[in-house]
Amino acid sequence: MGAVELRLLRPESPEALIDEGAFADDEFLPYWAELWPAALALARALPDVSGSRIVELGCGLGVPALVAAARGADVTAADWAGDAIELLRENAARNGLTLRAEARDWRDDWDEHFDLALAADVLYERRNVEPLLARLHALAPLAIVALAGRPYEAEFLRLAPNVEELAPRVVRLG
Repeated sequence: MGAVELRLLRPESPEALIDEGAFADDEFLPYWAELWPAALALARALPDVSGSRIVELGCGLGVPALVAAARGADVTAADWAGDAIELLRENAARNGLTLRAEARDWRDDWDEHFDLALAADVLYERRNVEPLLARLHALAPLAIVALAGRPYEAEFLRLAPNVEELAPRVVRLG
């Protein structure tokens, strides 16, 4: 696979995006605003995705989604942060890429199915482990999850083999 070069706009100061009200409502923090090493590693490790339907959960800046779109995949990228989705749409346009970017919560049910689900460094909180496993199972027969050494990843790995019919591929990257 050829190299993909992207020009990205990013928030100058992710800390400045912290909103006390949003945190009080649903413990929301602007994790999306950082360019995390696990996302870069996942983007570099993508298999041949041309012609595949792909979803990236908790996409943040969406680097894996953008790379998949550049390599010919039909991509849906989702994050619960509306600001992340707006910036991802802008970055897709600035790089001449087409993808669908949606403000969605993986804890909600979706009526769609994909060939491959992606997630990079999304297990910041314990409360996300089971919903992520459930959504991976419901959305695609194959998942690549880039882990980054967060405390709740061990719980994710412990539960993954015990979820009925769950068959995501868990890849530790970076």
